[in-house]
Formats: sequence, structure tokens, C-alpha cells
Amino acid sequence: MDKTDCPPDFRCPISREIMKDPVTIVTGVSYERNNIHKWFNVYNKRTCPATMQPLHSFDMTPNHTLRRLILAWRETLVAAPSSSSSLSPAHSSIKHDEMVSLFSTLDSSPFKVSSLRKIRAIVETSDDTRSDFIRSGGVEAVVRMLVSQTIVDNCDLVSFQACEEALGLLHVLPLLKEDKAFRLLSKPEPMKSIAIVLQRGSADARLHAIIIFRKIAKAGFDWNPLLEDQGMDLFKSLLELVYDEICSKASSYALEVLFEILASSKKSRLKAIEAGAVCVLIELLPDSNRSKCEKMLVVMKLLCECPEGRTVLVDHGLGIAVVSKKLLQVSVAATKLGVKILYLVSNFQPTERVLEELLVYGAVKKLVTLLHLEGQSSTKKKVLDMLKLHGNSWRRHQCFPCDLKDYLG
Repeated sequence: MDKTDCPPDFRCPISREIMKDPVTIVTGVSYERNNIHKWFNVYNKRTCPATMQPLHSFDMTPNHTLRRLILAWRETLVAAPSSSSSLSPAHSSIKHDEMVSLFSTLDSSPFKVSSLRKIRAIVETSDDTRSDFIRSGGVEAVVRMLVSQTIVDNCDLVSFQACEEALGLLHVLPLLKEDKAFRLLSKPEPMKSIAIVLQRGSADARLHAIIIFRKIAKAGFDWNPLLEDQGMDLFKSLLELVYDEICSKASSYALEVLFEILASSKKSRLKAIEAGAVCVLIELLPDSNRSKCEKMLVVMKLLCECPEGRTVLVDHGLGIAVVSKKLLQVSVAATKLGVKILYLVSNFQPTERVLEELLVYGAVKKLVTLLHLEGQSSTKKKVLDMLKLHGNSWRRHQCFPCDLKDYLG
């Protein structure tokens, strides 16, 4: 079953999966029952995920009509004969003409949302229609509308919904550095507009925004102009996505974008630290899976290369504890990153409290274990340097291994 052809209203706004048991809450938005139940009762949220409106009632009403429509749609897919994914020339011409006529409505018509949804339905049909959209000036038309709507100070709800819908369309496009779509979207004004939607948009819109940012980051992009314009607000919106407990894809992509930004500029790391990045990572690390843990540790390592980042890690009651716990527990990559972080902290801020926490939380014991692994590596060298530098302080404690004389001599 090809989910890309699914009507948007059939998908749960939280998981983006086709709903099986849709329920409607007081804002009129429908969700998959299990997803909205978790939102209210597991994550203790008190807002509508799609609109972010505060809620005073958490009643869920079964949406039987929507459920019947979804079932009927599934049955038509099963009954329909398989067909070629390529459109006939006549059909392609009709789609092209319809799409081009819709472009003009984006500048003049007040019904921008419906026009964008129709364009997106055509674009998602196939790779050919996506290419036709780009060749026919679709990216210029949508980007022009996006920028014009977001620069208005008193942008109303309908205008902002058009901006969200624009990102819903643009995020499906391939964004390679040599492509026309990349050149248009990576200009300062469109990037600023995407950042605004990332800060203020619905759950879907923020996911689409971070997907676009990730594609642009992977293709290579100078983030400094956007950082100069958005600064702290950009980092706060990225960290909010990192904290997203519902959409793991949005959270993971936000970490990747954070890494690309921080890796390109040391100045950006100070802003991220000021926005609370180190504390967010410390709080999320204990319950993170392997992939997310590695991404968090990569970002934390970059932040700990700054004195300000190391200070926040050390001052946080769980900073050294959570990094120590990940050594030898997650993956080889996570262990290497954890050692680099502890190496930076113990070398540049070797206070008595830091050294004691490294011992108490088991980091020293794990460092000793790493020494016994076969082969030579930069990680093993860092471990040996730490033990030689602080061995005299640690050996005073009874829990310090006494068989390290050969290593520490």
C-alpha cells in the first residue's frame, strides 16, 4: 500500500501514520487514540499537538465518520488493479497545466492553503511531477509566497497556515547543492522564514522545517547569516525539537542540524550553551537509544571544547554521572566520545570535586577496563594520560585498582 497517496487528513498529526482508531479532541483535530492518550497521560501535555492551543478539557470523542472513510479508502486500494507509476503524456500535460495555473493563485488569491495542498498532491505523485514542479517555477512561486507571508509583522493565522503548508510541499523536494531548489531555499530570506515556522509552527510544520534544514545542512551551508539574524531563538527551537518525546524523527534530525551548525563555528557553540544545550543533553542522555545517544555525545563533545560548556557540565549535578554511565554500555563510538568528553573535563577543570565524581560514578573503573583492551588507539592514549595525570589523587581511595603500577610508573 502506497502511503504517499494517502489523504493528509487520514494521518495522525502526531505519528504521521494512517489512523486506525481516530478520536477528536475539543479543538476539532483528530488523532490516533493511543498517540493522543500518551500525549495527555504519559507526557502530561496540556495542549493540542497540532495547534498548540492550551486545553481545558481532555475528552476524546471517537470519529466514526473518519474511521469509515479510512476503511473505505483502504478497500479501494486493495480492489484497484496495479498500474504503472508513470503517467500518460495526456495525463502529465493536464497535471502540468493545473499546477502552473495554481502558481498564480499563490500571489493573488486569499485561498493559498487550498492551492498549496492541490499542488502538493500533484507533486507527490511521482519523481517526474516533482521535476516538472521545479522546472516550471514552482519553487520560486512557493518561496516568494513563504517569504512575503512571514515578513508581515501582524501575520494572521490563515497566513501562517499558508507558510506551514508551503513547508509541507517544499520538504518533499530533493535539495542537492547543485540544484535550483537548494539555491533558492538557502538564501537568507527563505531560511529566516523556515526558522520562524520552526519556532512557531504546528508539530507537522516543525517536522517539515527540520527536514528542510537537515537536507540543506547535509548539502553544505553557511549558517552564520541565519545565526546573526535568529541567534538564541534558533537554538531554543532546535532544542525544543531535541526534547520532542513524540516524534523521534524530528528529535534525531534536530540533533543532526545542531551538529552541523556547531561544527562550522565556535561562536555558535557559545550561543547554544547559553540557550541551555548542555543541560538538555544531560537530561535526555540516560533514556536515549544507541543512535540518539551517539548523536547527543557528538554534540556534547563539541560544546565541551569550550570552557563555558565544560563549566555547565561540571556544575550540573548529573553531568559527569550520565557521561560515565554511557562508557562501555552503548557502543564503541559512544565510548570513544564519552572518553573525549571526560578527557576535556579532567584536563582543563581537574577540581577535587570533578576527580571525586569520576571515581564515585564508575568512570575510573571503566577507564581501567579500557586499558586492558588489545591494540593501540587515540582513545586508549587519552585514558592512559588521564590515569597518569590524576592517578595519585585517585589511588588514595580504596576503590582504585592497585594493579596499575606498570601503567602509572
